[in-house]
Amino acid sequence: MTNPTTVLFVHGALVRDGAWWWGPTADLLRQRTGIDSRALLLPSCGETDDGGGDLADDAAALRRALDETGPAIVVGHSYGGTVIAAAGPHPSVRHLLLVSSYLPDVGATQGSIMQDEPDPVAVRPDGAGRIGLDGYDEASFGARFLQDADESTRRAAWERTTAQDVRAFGTPTTAAGWSGVDSTAIVCLDDRSTTVALQRRHAARATRSVELATGHHPFITRPDLVVEQVEAFLG
Repeated sequence: MTNPTTVLFVHGALVRDGAWWWGPTADLLRQRTGIDSRALLLPSCGETDDGGGDLADDAAALRRALDETGPAIVVGHSYGGTVIAAAGPHPSVRHLLLVSSYLPDVGATQGSIMQDEPDPVAVRPDGAGRIGLDGYDEASFGARFLQDADESTRRAAWERTTAQDVRAFGTPTTAAGWSGVDSTAIVCLDDRSTTVALQRRHAARATRSVELATGHHPFITRPDLVVEQVEAFLG
């Protein structure tokens, strides 16, 4: 097997600056393996210059990035897994790593995936076709999404939350980019954002799964554990 040359990270919903979120794991990965990584910019999160977009636009951005990278491991966090599914099969993808994420059926939407969660993340529209977190501040955001991180990290994460195009949550997937691809799903047992039950339902579709005693963002709080999973792909 040829070792992949790039790890491509697809971040979750309602945040920006994927390179920051991925940073601790990217640094350790480069140190231990020499592999480079990059973080995808999502149109729906306002990270590109085209004024926003829906799930299909995010998926198209992923396909373009894969066209440029060559062989790659793709890491999807939360909503990022839905983007991977919507992107469909791509010859550059060697492996998938899904972190507290989703492997949805064709026709699913991000909204439908989350509809049965008992304590969904509260969001509200901003009047401009976007939605953002509702009722959170730095402390409550940190307590829910990064309870296992230090205060400075929680503050920096809060500063990188953003409103997102509402269409990203209502656009049906037209492909299942995870199907037929070697994959590992990480289930985060101390996740306060996505229930373990929902994570496990989707993880059952992956080639294999591993359960970690972390919160929603192990690539920040326990990069060593995430790098271990990437290294396992390298054989």
